[in-house]
Amino acid sequence: MSAVLRVVLDQVVSPTDADLAMASRELARALVASTPSGCEVAAIVPSGADVAGTVEGAVPGLASLARMPLARRELAASWQLGVAPGVGGGMIHSPTLLAPLVKHDRVHDHDQTVVTLWDLDAWERPAELARGAVTWHKAMLKRAAKHADAVVVPTHAMASRVAELGGFGDRIRVIAGAAPAGFRVPTDEVGRRRALTVPDGCVVMSGSSAPSAGLAAGFAAIAAAGADLPVVVLGAPEGDEPAVLDLAAAAGVAQERVHVRGALEDADRAAVLGAAVALVAPSELTAFPWRVVEALAVGVPVVAAESESHREVVLDGGVVGDIAAGLAEVLGSTAAVERYAVLAGDRGRAFSWLGAAERVWQLHADL
Repeated sequence: MSAVLRVVLDQVVSPTDADLAMASRELARALVASTPSGCEVAAIVPSGADVAGTVEGAVPGLASLARMPLARRELAASWQLGVAPGVGGGMIHSPTLLAPLVKHDRVHDHDQTVVTLWDLDAWERPAELARGAVTWHKAMLKRAAKHADAVVVPTHAMASRVAELGGFGDRIRVIAGAAPAGFRVPTDEVGRRRALTVPDGCVVMSGSSAPSAGLAAGFAAIAAAGADLPVVVLGAPEGDEPAVLDLAAAAGVAQERVHVRGALEDADRAAVLGAAVALVAPSELTAFPWRVVEALAVGVPVVAAESESHREVVLDGGVVGDIAAGLAEVLGSTAAVERYAVLAGDRGRAFSWLGAAERVWQLHADL
């Protein structure tokens, strides 16, 4: 009889966050690709139209699909209260905090539940989030402290912070994420950038006008570094462009140099990075820096604000600390840009979903 690892794939069916949806999809694919002998991967999903087709298209090779009786929003509310009928036992792995965190017996019934936490936004920037989202995340982490057999986080820096939020003991495990599988600058990059009206030779940032995103500090650093280059801001929410442009102007960066774009598909983000001379990561939040990892994956020099998360992820693949000084150093000459691009590419190879999946399998084996 095969051992079945059931993965919660709510984000694949009803995505609420593009990065979480990508992480759920890529981890599930990698788990299927790295399945040990005598094991198989199945999915737990909320109800909805064409759930089977959506999941099977996103993650081929799943052994089975357990459809819950509730849609995602209702399922999240139900599991927050510890009501999880019809889920069953066995090995359950969630790439997010959404999981049936209820009392179970790992020793005698071999049931185990593992959840994943990618950021501490609900604790570090609650005023910028919907009150319901903050309440849900905090409630689910409390349930995880009580019922999860392990909590996966992407960095040791986050592991230290999470340990302060609950009595997790030795149940916290560090398994990093990665850029989307096959993330590379596309062959039609020029056409994609033309369609997006994004210029070549740009500095890229990501985020919104919210204070925690750090764009104000990023623009100030770009101005202080004397980098007279176009600036592309990715991932800005709809309607946020005027506020972002105001931040640029206040920092001394001419608004006509700034190009604000919303959420882009993987290939479009890669095309934009293909034109970048540097990626600036100004946020100091305790979170897995997805855009930094993508920049490293395609060999774009990274200049990141001082934070334990950035130091751990960037390591020797870029500059972490004073953004203005780091940017001036990276852009000091063509040779410097080329050298930091090589360092970024070397560091980028340290992150892979297949490696993450292998560690997930080992975690469940250890449990």
